[in-house]
Amino acid sequence: MRKILIVGAGQGGLQLGLSLLGVGYDVTIMSARTPEEIRAGRVTSTQCMFWPSLQIERDLGLNLWEDLGPKIVAQGLTVAASPGTAAFDFIGPWDDFAQSIDQRVKMAGWLELFESRGGKVIYHGVMTSDLAGLASLYELTIIAAGKGELVELFDRDASRSPYDRPQRMLSAIYVHGMTPVPEHPEPYVRITAFPGIGELFYMPGYTTTGACGILLWEAVPGGPLDCWDDRPGPQEHLDRTLRMMREYAPWEYANCVDAVPTDARCTLVGGYAPVVRHPVGRLSATELVLGMADVVVANDPVTGQGANNAAHCAAIYHESIVGHGDRPFDADWMQRTFDDYWAYAGHVTAYTNMMLGPLPEHVQRVLGTAAQNPVVAHRFAYGYANPTDFQNWLMDAEKADAYLRSVTPGA
Repeated sequence: MRKILIVGAGQGGLQLGLSLLGVGYDVTIMSARTPEEIRAGRVTSTQCMFWPSLQIERDLGLNLWEDLGPKIVAQGLTVAASPGTAAFDFIGPWDDFAQSIDQRVKMAGWLELFESRGGKVIYHGVMTSDLAGLASLYELTIIAAGKGELVELFDRDASRSPYDRPQRMLSAIYVHGMTPVPEHPEPYVRITAFPGIGELFYMPGYTTTGACGILLWEAVPGGPLDCWDDRPGPQEHLDRTLRMMREYAPWEYANCVDAVPTDARCTLVGGYAPVVRHPVGRLSATELVLGMADVVVANDPVTGQGANNAAHCAAIYHESIVGHGDRPFDADWMQRTFDDYWAYAGHVTAYTNMMLGPLPEHVQRVLGTAAQNPVVAHRFAYGYANPTDFQNWLMDAEKADAYLRSVTPGA
């Protein structure tokens, strides 16, 4: 039974640990927090898991909240012409539902499940100086903690990292009391884009206090939506959100007038530079560690891919580990394993980085056409769940225009 150490207890680390445990590996996970501390802590993300990622979880028996969380059936986009004025909008239905489960709920529950299935958990923070001695006790050590000093073990890949500073400043709050849009009462993700200054996202979710709504501002640094440096408490955070919505997106404000914060730690403020890192970290001449998920590919959440990337990364790493048999987990194997993941994540990174800048003219044409053509709206929404499809049309101007001609009568 091969011994695996996973440092980090998020979507990627826990999913991988549980899947390896299920096929007979001796897995230890290191978590800086206990389940009780996670549940009582601050929100950590605004995750929306699309149906391919949910199916991975379902196949592993990890879909513990499927019957509790809202089933999100579509994705809407409104493009603002100016503050308070919409230029156009559309809704793209999804082929199957998505869900957003607060990671305080999910990771605490998965940690408890991991232990109940016989996995070992060490509840302790890890410094780089501690890691060499620990890693020597295991055949493979994987770093799945995307924050803190451990990520410095992995060098930035400049060829795949065009940004060296945050492209959006983020502020999120979980709320109760949102009201459905009368014309579209079923749960759906709503995105409002304010060209040049940022985006506003709404998604239905499930948190420690039940069903909720999640509001996320993505602010271009230095712009009018970038006003969260004081890190306000939940009620002031919500009051400021409502004032901004009334000015910039009154169509969303109308659905939020009865909103209240879900709990005392339901807000998140921050920002980071999107980055791709080399996957092999070196602790000593002989001790290597493999990075996964956000450690090696950290995209801005503007396209909602972070948790989905982690789920796909864990599934790909699982197959690579199991398929490697009893051979050594050397640097070549680590690089090949990451390359298999990059074959998926590279498309996500290219699309996300494109959406962070001024939109190319052909993408603007796609969005404008989607407002008139439901076939285009559906394919655009489909790409969020299956981002490798974007290479076939959206990422290339000639392919995009050819596609638009094919689905637009008389074009």
